[in-house]
Amino acid sequence: MPSQTIAKLLIVDDLPENLLALDALIQGPDREVYPAQSAEQALALLLEHEFALAILDVQMPGMNGFELAELMRGMVKTRSIPIVFVSAAGREMNYAFKGYESGAVDFLHKPLDTLAVKSKVSVFVDLFCQRKALDRQLQALESSRAEQEQLLGQLQVARGELERAVRMRDDFMSIVSHEVRTPLNGLILEAQLRRMHLNRGNLAAFSEDKLKAMVERDERQINSLIRLVEDMLDVSRIRTGKLSIRPKAFDLVALVNGLVENFAAQADALDTYIELEHCQALQGEWDEFRIEQVLANLLSNALRYGERKPVQVRVFEEGAMACVQVQDAGIGIDSQNQRRIFQQFERVAAQQASGGLGLGLYISEQIVLAHGGRIEVHSAAGQGATFSVYLPLPVVVQQSDQTQATSA
Repeated sequence: MPSQTIAKLLIVDDLPENLLALDALIQGPDREVYPAQSAEQALALLLEHEFALAILDVQMPGMNGFELAELMRGMVKTRSIPIVFVSAAGREMNYAFKGYESGAVDFLHKPLDTLAVKSKVSVFVDLFCQRKALDRQLQALESSRAEQEQLLGQLQVARGELERAVRMRDDFMSIVSHEVRTPLNGLILEAQLRRMHLNRGNLAAFSEDKLKAMVERDERQINSLIRLVEDMLDVSRIRTGKLSIRPKAFDLVALVNGLVENFAAQADALDTYIELEHCQALQGEWDEFRIEQVLANLLSNALRYGERKPVQVRVFEEGAMACVQVQDAGIGIDSQNQRRIFQQFERVAAQQASGGLGLGLYISEQIVLAHGGRIEVHSAAGQGATFSVYLPLPVVVQQSDQTQATSA
């Protein structure tokens, strides 16, 4: 149940006996009476409390009741407090008219009518309690409206996220079906062609050279399928926090050398080449398989979007980080797309025809972040792109620190 509203009543009179009498007359369980023997004391109480009613004696030494009322009407905090004047003067002195000019809502004459005073005070107390109850209801309605607006905003955001998730799902399924269909169609066509040769007894189609070419084509299609499946599995591992990182010591330069050699045939098929600039050796503790996965993705992208121009690869040390840069001179990436390409299933519009699930850079960034490193891209449309992978190097303990530790 809501708590009971307590109405505060201010009574002002310069005679203590009048205050005691009026206090006894208007007391009640739902009221608190605050007496003041001067206008100055009354003003101090008015600034401290919120009153439901002020009963002011007109004739007081110093500031009288009319002057106090005018001050109350001039202050924002007190201007709405109902004022009742009390006076011992006769009605013929027209005090009532002056009191209403000062902002009074009622006027009482001494000697006070006990029932009239109690009745009038009860009316003002009831009005005050009703106003407070209405204020609470309005506040509750306002709070409810604000909560509803907040909930509506959250629902709209959730709806937008859901719609985006649905679009991503549909796009993903479309991309996956297309990407999976391509190597599968190749395998199906190869199988149908071989069955046709076998049905016709054309065993010459299975000479050693032709069989070797068939196996190579099959391996390419199967590797494409394996890569698609592995990418989807890696996304699932990242989402569930189960992407495994198994660090071990190895030479990053040797790893990059091997990758460049592996990609040489792919570059040659595109009538281009990969230039490698590296330092002597760069030892660190990282997950060799995962770092190879990242760098292979960057090299593959550089050759795919490099417009058959040379690709530069640099390996160097910068501060406490090992860095591998892969730079192409291809179509480039505008500033609006440079952050988007690291999101799931996102591909630059100009790259849509090149295929892929749009997961390579997303997975690569997550792998690098899991090592405590970072991946950056610097590019502009039509001016190529440079991807830089930074990996933390082991902390090297200085010889002087070792000596101090031994001495200690």
